Amino acid sequence: MTASVATAEQTCCPPTTAPATKRWSVAEVEALFALPFNDLLFRAQQVHRENFDPNAIQRSTLLSIKTGGCSEDCGYCSQSSRYDTGLNKEKLLPLTEVLENARAAKAKGSSRFCMGAAWRGPKEKDLEPVLEMVREVKKLGLETCVTLGMLRDGQAEKLKDAGLDYYNHNIDTSPEFYGQIITTHTLQDRMDTLAKVRDAGINVCCGGIVGLGETKKSRAALLAELANMDPQPDSVPINNLVQIEGTPLGQNEAIDPFDFVRMIAAARITMPKSYVRLSAGRQELGEGIQALCFMAGANSIFYGERLLTTENPDADADDKLFARLGLKAV
Repeated sequence: MTASVATAEQTCCPPTTAPATKRWSVAEVEALFALPFNDLLFRAQQVHRENFDPNAIQRSTLLSIKTGGCSEDCGYCSQSSRYDTGLNKEKLLPLTEVLENARAAKAKGSSRFCMGAAWRGPKEKDLEPVLEMVREVKKLGLETCVTLGMLRDGQAEKLKDAGLDYYNHNIDTSPEFYGQIITTHTLQDRMDTLAKVRDAGINVCCGGIVGLGETKKSRAALLAELANMDPQPDSVPINNLVQIEGTPLGQNEAIDPFDFVRMIAAARITMPKSYVRLSAGRQELGEGIQALCFMAGANSIFYGERLLTTENPDADADDKLFARLGLKAV
């Protein structure tokens, strides 16, 4: 199976979409990475055009509604209470401030408003004010998304009843590499939350991070894990690690930017109907690499000056880039 895929792809004219029931092996994703760069982008662009408007980009804004003090030990995260990153623990933002940010995001052209809280998972007393935020943001005419950590039984249903459209819960990296990045919970813990979200009828937003020190095989395994979810995630954020001083991964070497583009292209091919989002680390990519990512099938970005605690290109810069590339926001 792997050999036939590899030989077919060398012709640059394989079938452009996989059957809905296809399961991807790690070797098959590695074969995509091994294609000549132009051939890979050509194939990804074919898949993209079969499923999406190639010049339309969905824009989301992400707000940290509760910053710092997280008990988990995710090795990349500035918000872990275990690392000294200079970040102060803050309380949950008041509803008025959240709505002010949501209105500003909508005015700048975002169609989805995402709210993130630095928790292992919300307690019931934590969840109630978040439900109110979801309800009120929804009234503004925005799609709603939250990332709150691991959910307990019944919490996903409450979020659904409040009007939540998307729940973000990334699996971060491959199953084999996961324990080297996080030890305070398992990949299965995250999978269990994703199952709760699906069962409640909420759209799944799930992706990962590159630049953690993983091998190319590990990146392929991450994409295979995502692509083999049933159903595939509605939205797939691909994060480029932002090295944060004070975290265990703060001195990691940045990955080759062309390898990042390959990651985007392979995500598009393996998950043809998912939105593939440029997420953290977009500012470090520069405009040329971002343009290649759009060619490779990325069709969503986080829009606005900050992503939780890290920098992001400002909205005016994104508007100018969209104009230069002939892209339209949706």
